[in-house]
Parts: sequence; C-alpha cells; structure tokens
Amino acid sequence: MLYNLLYPLHDTFSALNIFRYLTFRAAMAVLTSFIISLMLGPIVIRKLRALKVGEKINKGDSLKLDDLHRSKSDTPTMGGLMILAAVICSTLLWSDVSNKYIWVVLFSTIWLGITGFVDDYLKQIKKQSKGLSAKAKLASQIVLGLLLGVIFLISFQNSLKLDIPFVKNFAVDLDGLYVIFVILVVAGTSNAVNLTDGLDGLAIGIVVMVALAFSILCYVSGNIKLSEYLLVPYIKGSGELTVFCASILGAGLGFLWFNCYPASIFMGDVGSLALGGALGTVALLIRKELLLVIVGGIFVIEALSVILQVGSFRLTKKRIFKIAPLHHHFQFLNWPENKVIVRFWIIAGLLALLTLVTLKIR
Repeated sequence: MLYNLLYPLHDTFSALNIFRYLTFRAAMAVLTSFIISLMLGPIVIRKLRALKVGEKINKGDSLKLDDLHRSKSDTPTMGGLMILAAVICSTLLWSDVSNKYIWVVLFSTIWLGITGFVDDYLKQIKKQSKGLSAKAKLASQIVLGLLLGVIFLISFQNSLKLDIPFVKNFAVDLDGLYVIFVILVVAGTSNAVNLTDGLDGLAIGIVVMVALAFSILCYVSGNIKLSEYLLVPYIKGSGELTVFCASILGAGLGFLWFNCYPASIFMGDVGSLALGGALGTVALLIRKELLLVIVGGIFVIEALSVILQVGSFRLTKKRIFKIAPLHHHFQFLNWPENKVIVRFWIIAGLLALLTLVTLKIR
C-alpha cells in the first residue's frame, strides 16, 4: 500500500524512490510483522487466558504422552491469530497491492485461517473435543485447491508446468492433472505443518526457515536477470511474493518469542493450517513445488510418519514408531523436548541451505 501511495511521488521527492526496491520493502515487512507480533503477544495471551482458551492435555490418545505434556495444560492456544494479523497487515502495508500474486496468496491464507479458526473455536469455546471433523477440514482444503486450480488455469498459464530441480530447461506439462496437483500441494502442506505443531516452537521455527528460503526463491523468480543467470523460470510479478514471505518470517520470529520452550502460547490450527497452505500456494505460484519437498523436509517426514504408522497398523496390526508424528517418537525414546526441537531445527536449517544451493545446480 505504501508502494502504491508513495512511489508515484518519487519524481517530486527523490527519497521515495527507495520504495521501488523489493529488498527494502521485504526488510521493512520483516521488521513490521515482527513488531506487530511482539506487541500483540501479551494482549492476545491475556485475552485468551481470560476466555479460558487453553490446551487440553487429557486427550486419551496416549497416557504417556499426556504425562509428558502435563505441564502444558491450559496454556493459551489460537495464537495463530496474532501471526495472521501480523502477516496480513505487513503484506498489505509493504507490497504492491495491485499485484495479483499477493491477492491469491492472501486469499489462500485467510481461507485456511478461517478453517483453522472454526476448528479451534469448536474445541476451545464450544468444548467439542474433536472440533471440525477430519473430513470437514479436508473438504475445505479440497475446495480451496479447486478454486486455486481454476484461478491458475485462467490467470497464471505459466504455472501449469512442473519445474524439475537440478535440470535446466526442462519442465513437465501437467495438463488435465494440474488441478488435482494443486489440491495435493495445498492440502499436503497445510496438514503437514499442522501435524508438526506438537512441541514448543517446533513448527513455527521451521516455518521461519522455509519462509526465508522462499523469500529468496521468490526474489529470484521475479527478477529477469537473476532467473536467466540461474536458469530458473522467470515469472513476471512473482517477486512481490518476497514481501509476503518476509512478512511470515517476521511474524514467525515474533510469535516464537512467546512460543519458544517453555511456550506461553500455542498457535493452534488457525495458525498451522494457514501457514502451511500459504507456503504451498507460494510454491505453486513460483513453480517450486518440488523444492518445497526439500526445504520443508521435516514437514514431509512428519506427515509420512503418520501415514506409515496408520497404514502399518491397519495392515499388520504393528506400529513402526512408538508413536506418531515423529517428534513424539523421539520423546518416547527419552529425548528431552528442547533437544528434539533444536535438532529438528538444525536439520530444517540445513535443508533450507540445500534448497538454495539447488539454484546453482542446473
């Protein structure tokens, strides 16, 4: 918004020329979303405590897990609201609001944020222990995927090909499978982040690293000189997504201030579903879906651990892991919670670095 209001005046006030630079606006988006998140934190925590919106530990899935997490009981949840507020405000403030990529990714984020909010509301306010059914959440994700698929088919023709990392000048045309592919990416990333959000700071710490990597990928994809030099698809206008990813980075760091071990607040489904879907949508828009598998490797492994566990038990009545998702398996191996978190962060950081290295491996 500031870009649209102030940059047109740069001929009169030369200092306003700075708003043309994505790097400046992205840096300001990080700072703005971080400050908003930091300021909202105490307010949101107090309000949620007053409303008695807190984590319930006696879920009955595992008595051992309940015992491990007993100290987390009644910790305020639904903190994802402060993340979304910071991301949306910062993005609107520092991005070019006439850019269609910005509105598509905000639409996806808000849609899944509402889905997560309804789930949290039913669990926390209405005291319905299960919240939204798994089918209802999946239905919401599928409908969103269908809408995005149609939008991409109509307005983003250059997004219909699947870019293959490590190979130059080669992409797979998905044709009629494209909409199904969009649904899989959106639902997959949304649910994967949701499954990872089980320990203090674990999910948001990884989201921050993925957002940082995608900020750079968006900048490269939207810069004709850099994209030609690095042999990646140039997507005109997609560079504005750098501001959006930077907003997630700043908001995530601000939330982590309160969510780090031992957590004062949890993000809830309103945060995890929205952030996962947002990252998936960004990956689709800049044609880096396969790189999302690498940079979000921890999310992928966490989701696979659940799929394998459920599949193995149904087929053989045996479990592969002591418990799923994977982070709880390591807790059952007597790893302290903060050790599990930091080690997963280390792996996520290395995966983010590997993802950026792929830009030169073509």
